Amino acid sequence: MKLYRRSLLSGDEQDLEMSFPQYTHAIFLSFHPSTKGGPNHVSVFYFLACALTFRSLKSKHSSHLGYAIKYLYYLRGQSSEAFGITRNDVTIALVRALALQIDFRVLQLLADLRPGNARQDVEEMAVLCRELLSSSLSEPDPVNEAVARFAGAVSTTLVDSWDQPSQQVIECLCEANLHLPHLHAASFALCQVFAVRFHTTKLNGDYEKAMSVLDKALILHSPAESPNPFLGEMFRLAAWLAGNRFNSYGYPEYLEDAISCTRAYLGSTSLEDPKGSEIIHSLFKLERTRFDDFGVTNGPQNMHSSSPEAFYPPPFAHLVTSLVASNAVMSPPMSAVDGIRHFDAINTLDRITDKSDIEEAVKYCQLLLALLHGCPDDVLTINILGASGRFLHHTFMITKKHEYLDESIVVFRHILKMPRVQWTHSELVRRLLSSLMSRFRLFGTREDVGELMQLFPIAVKDPSTKIAGRFKVSVQWSQFARALGHPSISIAYKSAISLMQDSLAFAPTLDIQHFRLVAMRDCIEILPLADASYQINIGQLKTAIEILEQGRGLLWSEIRGLRSSADRLRGIDSRLAEKFTALDRELEVLTMSGSPSVWMNNGGVNRGEEMGPFSHIAMKKRKLEDERNSLLVQIRSFPGSGNFLMPPSFDTLRSAATHGPVIIINYNEWRSDIIILLKDSPPSLITTADNFYDCARELKDQLLEARKEGLDSKEYEDALTSVLKTLHELVGRPVVQRLHELNVPEQSRIWWCPTSVFCSLPLHAMGPIRSDSPHKLYFSDLYITSYTPTLSALIDSCKASSRSLEKPSILLVAQPDESMLQAWKEISLIRRLNTAVTTLVSKRATPSVVMERLKDHRFAHFTCHGILEAGRPFDASFKLYQGQRLTLLEIIRSRLPSAKFAFLSACHTTELTEESIADEGLHLSAAVQYSGFRSIVGTMWAIADIDGQVLAKHFYASVFSEKWEGVPYYERTAEALRDAVQELRRRKKVATERWVNFVHYGA
Repeated sequence: MKLYRRSLLSGDEQDLEMSFPQYTHAIFLSFHPSTKGGPNHVSVFYFLACALTFRSLKSKHSSHLGYAIKYLYYLRGQSSEAFGITRNDVTIALVRALALQIDFRVLQLLADLRPGNARQDVEEMAVLCRELLSSSLSEPDPVNEAVARFAGAVSTTLVDSWDQPSQQVIECLCEANLHLPHLHAASFALCQVFAVRFHTTKLNGDYEKAMSVLDKALILHSPAESPNPFLGEMFRLAAWLAGNRFNSYGYPEYLEDAISCTRAYLGSTSLEDPKGSEIIHSLFKLERTRFDDFGVTNGPQNMHSSSPEAFYPPPFAHLVTSLVASNAVMSPPMSAVDGIRHFDAINTLDRITDKSDIEEAVKYCQLLLALLHGCPDDVLTINILGASGRFLHHTFMITKKHEYLDESIVVFRHILKMPRVQWTHSELVRRLLSSLMSRFRLFGTREDVGELMQLFPIAVKDPSTKIAGRFKVSVQWSQFARALGHPSISIAYKSAISLMQDSLAFAPTLDIQHFRLVAMRDCIEILPLADASYQINIGQLKTAIEILEQGRGLLWSEIRGLRSSADRLRGIDSRLAEKFTALDRELEVLTMSGSPSVWMNNGGVNRGEEMGPFSHIAMKKRKLEDERNSLLVQIRSFPGSGNFLMPPSFDTLRSAATHGPVIIINYNEWRSDIIILLKDSPPSLITTADNFYDCARELKDQLLEARKEGLDSKEYEDALTSVLKTLHELVGRPVVQRLHELNVPEQSRIWWCPTSVFCSLPLHAMGPIRSDSPHKLYFSDLYITSYTPTLSALIDSCKASSRSLEKPSILLVAQPDESMLQAWKEISLIRRLNTAVTTLVSKRATPSVVMERLKDHRFAHFTCHGILEAGRPFDASFKLYQGQRLTLLEIIRSRLPSAKFAFLSACHTTELTEESIADEGLHLSAAVQYSGFRSIVGTMWAIADIDGQVLAKHFYASVFSEKWEGVPYYERTAEALRDAVQELRRRKKVATERWVNFVHYGA
């Protein structure tokens, strides 16, 4: 025993080897019946086991360690207290030996120890350590050491296998964390355990448990008193875990947490740490995601400071040498240490963009793949293979060499067949889909079709993938299925429409929601129109109309839903109705809160600091929406309330045609159609010509190009005239013919509900139309036309209200400047009308005063500048006193239940910028309509100064004439505008754009 103890102190292996014959002799003596007062067998076996463990550590020989463990298990069954060796001494020694055995197995240093037994060893160590933790010791250091070794073993096996730990292991670590809070190894292992479990379950509770342990460990961290060797790894784990949660859920507040944790990780490293550049790259990617997904930055200077450094590929020479050396050894092919090194290297290769570096990297990747062929399916191997497949696809994108694409497909297919691929299954499915789609687009490989159609629904339904990603895949699925005539077309479209609406839930404000829509515009703009075209193709006109309504005007639909009347609920449960209404109001205020392009979050490096405004508003909205969804479930459980706030059915939508036909134009590459919606008859379909799609696109482009020359230019006059003529042949003529066939008399009210490019084309002014009249006739001469952005908007405008025949009072809001000298004549004309007029002009015309006084008037007339903001539709505005802006967002925040009609004698009030999505209809006229006004006169572009007074004169003369007996004043406005435009058109030298400019929206 003295020789063994001396070897521990001196490190002299000779002393250690000399001790073993002495132990053997002592064992025989201790069991010899004639021996008295000699060595006892308990102490001999105990020290022999300790010596064998030490010898195994030195020699890496498995049989020595195996004997030590057998001896210690034997002693656990003996009564040892009488011999000076406590049960805890034996238990601690056994924990040490088992921990060493796990290290050997995981590092593949002992060929005759099967890796699969490591988990069993950890389970046994958990039992032993719980026994130690429940004992009372005057000297806690040995117990701390044993528990630390157990924690280390847990960490080692988690890194190697990522098997979800048992409840027994978790409970043991929880006890250790409770009783030994300064034992950093236990805290770190417990964090890892919950992290692995979260990776499996995606339950937020596991995430919170991991972070709670982490925060506690960081609070207790005191470098002076108790240095924490796991501190850097804890920060790394927190950053990884937070990023994993965001990638699974996509919530913006989770992204903020990931950014905060990554900053903390970066702050915990020294300037010399080689990991720094990788952390900076991760931080940059997160902040770029924040901008790409939500349009939010943390300030330009922080974005700049977080930009990744120039990437230099790793030197491959030593990596290749390592692979060649590993390949020369028959068993094992690669140690865990080498595997991690190669994973770190190959995980960065998809950042290479230089073709000269690509070829060298490919050789390394292919050599690595060859070495891994036939390796066990542990997590490290799977991760290396996954990174290799990703790099090969990246290489194809850089070089366009299809053989790399084929290799990536082979790699991804191989991984997906491995039994333990569940950890990264969803990502691998998406990667394989991407590679297969690339190959199909290149070669039209029919043999890939079956696999594609199997993978699409798996990726779309995967709950561990962000909704935005699933939505993109669902659109690709619908496109592929449609192109191939696959039976899954309907399911694909249905999934895509549902996910499109869900994708808005992650953006807390209207402004950010619009940003997300624009970011996804390639999918958003075509999806509902394509789905509707498919439904039309199979004869489902009613379903097509429902889909068009469900997939367009998403932002208006959301905020309109927040103002839905709860009157239906009060008869069922008044308390529930009041609670639901209060929630909707709170959500509405939050959703319509301002969203500047830069939100200055508090940028520290410590978790738990005060949240930035973006995080706060995102978290608050999600909480309110969760409460609202819970109430909706309750409400829909009542008899007759199952459809409460569900997408409107066709029977509801057809009520939009109560006062006249609504003409819907569905514009899509697959097929474009015109549908006439009628109140009491089935919808009527007009099939368009083969050139309809291309011709309509050319008409819009022609107008936009000519507009660059100026609205008063001859080029624009000629272009507009040509467009109106062609538009009549394309749309006007077949519509007029069908209206005649449907017995819709001329001079009836009709509404246009256009989509896509038709939102920017003047359908009301199509022509001229051939006739016997001495004057040129246009579409608006035959029918009294109005527009509506959606059917729901028109239904709201036409809802029953007090049909008062009393003359309405008018609120006149005017702010003319030196470029609007004729506006004073318009102001004077309005003031002289035979009705009460309240004038807000100059310093009285401020945004707050205007919004307050609108509540007192049924009619409003704006004479001022209308301003568009490219890419920021909610900042479109009326320019008031001293340049103050009454914005679109401020208008929709208001509630004006008494409002009836607004005349917007300002520029651009129905115009959309190119940066906006046409089918969202985000313009000033739509905002005024949403706030409560039932009818609106607006403008398609800039207005000529002189036209306001001319049009207003004839318009109000018609509205207040005696010919309208029994008709509410706001219902007269569409025809009154038509009459006024006819008068303007007949004036000499009036350019076409001046009379085409004015349009009517609503009832």
